[in-house]
Amino acid sequence: MTSDTAPHRPDSAARSHTPPRIGIKLAPQHTTVAALRGVWQVADEAGFDSCWNFDHFASIGSDDPSGDVFEGWSLLAAMAEGTRRVRIGCMVTGNTYRHPGVLAKMATTVDHLSGGRLEFGLGGAWAEVEHTMLGLEFGTVRERLDRLEEACQVIRSLWTQPTTTFHGTHYRLTDALSNPKPVQKPGPPLWIGGSGRKRTLRITAKYADAWNAAGGSVEELAELSAVLDQHCADVGRDPAAIRRTVQVRYADQPEELLTAVEAYARIGIGEVIVVLRGGDPVASAEEVARLLPRLRSIG
Repeated sequence: MTSDTAPHRPDSAARSHTPPRIGIKLAPQHTTVAALRGVWQVADEAGFDSCWNFDHFASIGSDDPSGDVFEGWSLLAAMAEGTRRVRIGCMVTGNTYRHPGVLAKMATTVDHLSGGRLEFGLGGAWAEVEHTMLGLEFGTVRERLDRLEEACQVIRSLWTQPTTTFHGTHYRLTDALSNPKPVQKPGPPLWIGGSGRKRTLRITAKYADAWNAAGGSVEELAELSAVLDQHCADVGRDPAAIRRTVQVRYADQPEELLTAVEAYARIGIGEVIVVLRGGDPVASAEEVARLLPRLRSIG
């Protein structure tokens, strides 16, 4: 891998001194394939660090779930072929939608297609309507987080071990094969999305390379980051080993974006994913691209 595509895994000294990394995200709902391709091209050519989609089967963000939605992992394979430099990922994959053995294989395939540029986002899933309409077990929050923790163990093992035998409460594998292994070793960086203080952040402390918050005030994220630090201490992990990241909705207000990134940088958030919303997403991506030198000068 070249330095452009190498995963960013910070050491203890790096978190407060490196310029923020800037990603961009266009959710594959209420949009077109042409717009998605246009944003991917801007992300790749303008110098963004990462480019993201999401993982849903019904539209979100309103009371009407019937809007057009493209499937996230199919798009990731296309993103792998449609870009050459930028890192790509799904922010975040709903764990309950796929068996972790299947998901591990899908991620490995995309990692190979991209030449080792995959960032692997995973979360417990929350959209009950999607589970109901597809006949998927939704369960309680605790059950979904139990499944998420088991999935982290299963996927890591499938990426690194010759065979995997796992007898959990929710998943059972016996001498499972998963070849080839990912390009990245020991696997694509694992991002866990969510803000649950007791379980989600503890799972993050145990297994993740990055934590992503879907938004929130500076004060809230500072408090959550401190909770994550404590979980890291409890499990014997260096807190600086986990990247702190946040999604920021972009409403075509450049100065507001700069102010938000600067505020997050002051509390140790080292990566911001700019979420495009409505209007002309390609034009918005180009506008954010023009801000990249100023954004990277922060910190």
